[in-house]
Amino acid sequence: MTILHSDWRHVPAAARGASLALGNFDGVHLGHAHLLRALHGARPDAPLGVLTFEPHPRELFRPDDPPFRLSLSAERRDALAALGVVHVVEIPFDRAFSTFTAERFVREVLHEGLGARHLACGADFAYGHRRGGDVHTLAVQAEGLGIGLTVVPALSDAGGPFSSTRIRRALLDGYPERATAELGRPWALRGIVAHGDKRGRLLGYPTANIPLGRHLEPARGVYAVTVRLPDGSTRPGVANIGRRPTVNDTPESRLEAHLFDFEGDLYGLELSVALHTLLRSERRFDGLDALKAQIADDAAWARDYLHGRLER
Repeated sequence: MTILHSDWRHVPAAARGASLALGNFDGVHLGHAHLLRALHGARPDAPLGVLTFEPHPRELFRPDDPPFRLSLSAERRDALAALGVVHVVEIPFDRAFSTFTAERFVREVLHEGLGARHLACGADFAYGHRRGGDVHTLAVQAEGLGIGLTVVPALSDAGGPFSSTRIRRALLDGYPERATAELGRPWALRGIVAHGDKRGRLLGYPTANIPLGRHLEPARGVYAVTVRLPDGSTRPGVANIGRRPTVNDTPESRLEAHLFDFEGDLYGLELSVALHTLLRSERRFDGLDALKAQIADDAAWARDYLHGRLER
């Protein structure tokens, strides 16, 4: 079981003495898994932990940027748990914390607050006020406090190093399959089902409406998806991400997921919707009849696509 700690000043004794991987871990991709394996290999006797931040520092410093997050706290924690992480230290990143110098971060947070035994980070890791510290200063500070450090080279393939930026580009370009290959699992948006205008129900395809919130908005269109319910079960389905130009061209995009062969009330529940492939791009239709016919085709294509892959 993975335990979340949000107060670095008062972690329980069991969380002290861990080996900590440092970073934002947005998406928790194969490069992050590589970092965690290296950390565990360096100190297999210590509990495996991650130190990260919430919100992402970019959200604090550039609040007017479009949402860009691949994973929010709950989805990130579950992905880290699947990699064997025992402790996730999620530091509230605010203006006050952003003023911590590099020296203060290592001394007060890593050493005094968390009692870190060993650290791991990528070669480009920077920390402290105005990114004043790097792996070289971290090595000196850690050694002076009796903390081990492993600087892990980035995991790369023919396209270069694995990175959250690369995965964002794949999703923005409409290639969730590429994101799946780099994450080691399909990319998923998690959120609470909200009430919509019931238009899908009138068209014969009731949908669960989930605001994108702080998530990255991938390419707009229709996707074959699987939906994880709160009880842990998974249902195949089809989802639209976009502004619905035929029925209600609104300025805010939304995710609307139709679960195949499902009956039940999903309002207020937290769902995780995994994108498998983009079936078609968003477009406007000449009336509701044309839209309804296209939705039927979309659902059939999604069923066929998912059947061929989920049955393997």
